[in-house]
Amino acid sequence: MQHQVKLELMDTHAGGDVSRIVTGGIMRLPGTSVRQQMEFLRDQADGLRRLLLEEPYGIPEMSVDLIVPASHPDADWGYIIMEVMGYPIYSGSNTICTATALLESGLIKKQEGVQTFTLEAPAGLVQIEARIQDGVVEAITCEGLPSYIHTYKASIEVPGIGSVTYSIAYSGGFYALVDAAELGFVLEAPEERALADTAHAIVEAIIAETAFEHYALGNVGPLPFLHFMGPVLQLSDTTYRSRSATYVHPGVICRSTTGTGTSARLALMQYEGLIEPGDSLETVSLRDTRFVGTYTGLANQQGQDVVENRITGRSFVLNRAEVIANEDDAMLSPEVVQSLRVLATNRS
Repeated sequence: MQHQVKLELMDTHAGGDVSRIVTGGIMRLPGTSVRQQMEFLRDQADGLRRLLLEEPYGIPEMSVDLIVPASHPDADWGYIIMEVMGYPIYSGSNTICTATALLESGLIKKQEGVQTFTLEAPAGLVQIEARIQDGVVEAITCEGLPSYIHTYKASIEVPGIGSVTYSIAYSGGFYALVDAAELGFVLEAPEERALADTAHAIVEAIIAETAFEHYALGNVGPLPFLHFMGPVLQLSDTTYRSRSATYVHPGVICRSTTGTGTSARLALMQYEGLIEPGDSLETVSLRDTRFVGTYTGLANQQGQDVVENRITGRSFVLNRAEVIANEDDAMLSPEVVQSLRVLATNRS
């Protein structure tokens, strides 16, 4: 007997990176926190991620954000982030897209002017500031995770490339930070394929040689990100700009500069003594889309100095859709079908 599953989606993008926001059709997940709900999806029902990021329903360059009820009393809603590399505990662009979708769907009522609310990510509570003008979400500012430099200017031999100098930052995931010019790049759109191939080789070499542990979270898995850094231009006493490109392992160059990539850049600039609290960095992508990161202060957590920061960007709604998955469709793997049977509330 044929069974169908229906999921309600709102596709959005921030800086060109598409986030598919799941607004309906999924049951309430087990777990007493959004982090535990994420772990349930990751360990027991990964087929939802695969369904929406693989053909014929999606492509790996997209992300998926599942809106869930918040578990923390101070949060309005929770959300779980899914990408090609798995389940990051935080993402700036996904947070901007999710906040916009909550407002545009009416799950959070719009208020003209500057509106604040709180979301619960797997990483914890995230404060959101939305700027609404004439009913339009003009900008979202969200907290970046406390970021820091784990490794400064290490070097590694990369097959086919040679010696590469890199730093490692944590900003919600570990990032290898490399100078684009040293690798022959100016960070323009025609370089995208070469950037992906170069980043893949560097990340594979680092993973084979080194593992990184977070000061509080411990082992958070193999290195998932690399960020190409262009020259930093000073625009005023407190503002800077840099072309940038973020790579997600394996194989994806993000269309935006990403929020966590921008936070990682702020951590490096602070480490090198180049910025002060209140200074901001505008990162510019291969497609000339932009995020602005602001360094808000330095804190100490469990003996580790961390850079507190905010990320500002804008998200646009692309479409509202109902995805229909037929369980007897040969394009759906048994894992995907089993996950849908566990998760779906609308199965007929």
